[in-house]
Amino acid sequence: MADKLKDIINKQQQKDNIVEQLDNVVQLVGFMIGDEEYAVPILSIQEIIKPFPWTRVPQVPKYVMGVFNLRGAVIPLIDLRTKFGLQPKKHGEDTRFIVMRNGDDVAGFVIDRLTMAIRIKKENIGPAPDTINDEDTIIDGVGKQEDKIITLLKVNKLLERDF
Repeated sequence: MADKLKDIINKQQQKDNIVEQLDNVVQLVGFMIGDEEYAVPILSIQEIIKPFPWTRVPQVPKYVMGVFNLRGAVIPLIDLRTKFGLQPKKHGEDTRFIVMRNGDDVAGFVIDRLTMAIRIKKENIGPAPDTINDEDTIIDGVGKQEDKIITLLKVNKLLERDF
């Protein structure tokens, strides 16, 4: 009986260790805009889809391409290349619409290419660069991996509407 109890306690401790390790990891989805890789929390993504027709809307900022219908919901479509000050680019085979949600706010964003699901330990995420200390920045931090740096974006700031 004592051996069974020890086994149960050991298994529980192993589960506790796994949960503790998972709590120290941030799960993100990475994507490319131009030559830079960005990432957002995986739970903020509603879906990722191939581009399809959208409707232009007059008198909106240049980075707002228009709106599209996603299963009955009209969602704004934002070109992140233009929003980030890059030249617009014709959609290619790797182009995707990434639909993000934060509470009731939803928008679709055009990305150049999806990279991968990323797991970064919280200890490897640094603050936004010192040059960007404004509260209104869309940069949440910088994730450090062995061979690259990934800019983490604030979904709530991406979804803020100024149109």
